[in-house]
Amino acid sequence: MSLLKRLNEKSLSSSATEGRQDSSTPQKREGTRPKDSELKIALQSHLISELKKKPDLTDEEQKELIEAEATKFFNEKNDRLSFEGKKELTDAVTHELIGYGPITALLNDPNVSEIMVNGPYQIYVEKKGKLVLSDYYFRDNDHILQVIEKIVSPLGRRIDESSPMVDARLPDGSRVNAIIPPLSLVGPTITIRKFPQNRLQIADLVGFGSLTEEMAQFLDACVKARLNIFISGGTGSGKTSLLNVLSSFIPDDERIVTIEDAAELQLGQDHVVSLETRPPNIEGKGAVTIRDLVKNSLRMRPDRVVIGEVRSGEALDMLQAMNTGHDGSLATGHSNSPREMLSRLETMVLMAGMDLPIRAIREQIAGAVDLIIQQSRLKDGSRKVVKITEVIGMEGETIVLQDLFTFNQTGTTAEGKVIGNHGSTGIRPYCSEKLERYGFELPAEWFNGDN
Repeated sequence: MSLLKRLNEKSLSSSATEGRQDSSTPQKREGTRPKDSELKIALQSHLISELKKKPDLTDEEQKELIEAEATKFFNEKNDRLSFEGKKELTDAVTHELIGYGPITALLNDPNVSEIMVNGPYQIYVEKKGKLVLSDYYFRDNDHILQVIEKIVSPLGRRIDESSPMVDARLPDGSRVNAIIPPLSLVGPTITIRKFPQNRLQIADLVGFGSLTEEMAQFLDACVKARLNIFISGGTGSGKTSLLNVLSSFIPDDERIVTIEDAAELQLGQDHVVSLETRPPNIEGKGAVTIRDLVKNSLRMRPDRVVIGEVRSGEALDMLQAMNTGHDGSLATGHSNSPREMLSRLETMVLMAGMDLPIRAIREQIAGAVDLIIQQSRLKDGSRKVVKITEVIGMEGETIVLQDLFTFNQTGTTAEGKVIGNHGSTGIRPYCSEKLERYGFELPAEWFNGDN
């Protein structure tokens, strides 16, 4: 897309005036000098005028032009900046023109997994599961709004006083949430859950200690044997990453329909149809919800339905689909334990507006869901599968669960790292017969009760 189509003209004019009091483009907190600010303003104005002459360049061509023109600019100015200083100025202006301002460097940092902008002067990042305050900041609230607009505009979404919250995604699939005043009292906020540059594989999760090789092979067999699987966990526990990995087990010859609020899943199969919700327009009409997409997906001849997150009345449609021939469905939901996940499913079914008896709802859940995987983020920031729990049916008014694999925490190191181990509970799965019908033999040593 042309730079001119994406640049906010108001942004350009304001940066040339407001920047004289501070930095026209954000940079690290240290080392901002008045002369640097003047140079940034002049460099940015020069680059904008040059880019206007060539409006049809690709992003890569724009970067090359910016580097060439910046070099020419510094030579003409004969400024005695060091090589590092010139590069820092050039990078800052580049991030402003064809990136996302000060958070561009954080988006490019492979060690950063999440970015949290709390107003213009506070940007936190998550590194290795821990939150730390970064050295980057925005110029003011308007500067953040310009970046938000640059993110949401290509997706056909909007954010303003009448619609002060928005969910979106970056081109690489990273999930973005933004909320602005008057709802946010600290100024515009942005939360970005970065998408891994390299798609995680099950071997990566085993290497991270999220689960064992035996658990991985068991889940592989369960997905291929078309068990209905629910991934439960808290915010930031790694549910979507695990869903992505489990989805990779689906055979290539099956048609997959994915349903999400903001498309994050990146499946490696060829036959994938990705559906995404749509917010209401400025008149409050035209919204398309997860529930609408779940209903429609069943008319699309899916072999598998993968739902990014179940949080409302779509739970009823999902359960009905699982109970009427759409085996092998995958979904995630927020909960602290498998038992709580079942309670949440009951509540979500009631949110569909159907006056169903609780027993009927529980029978639907018991008949639809085969496996619940509990994912957690521990105190040291590590993410682990802490339970693989099987739903085996109803006993009276209660849904019966049995844990197959659990994580047993035994302590913590002096550095705060969690010590523990995964192991089986010694119970052979109720679903063994179904797995064997699909040709999967479960070794007895997987269920030797080593936990």
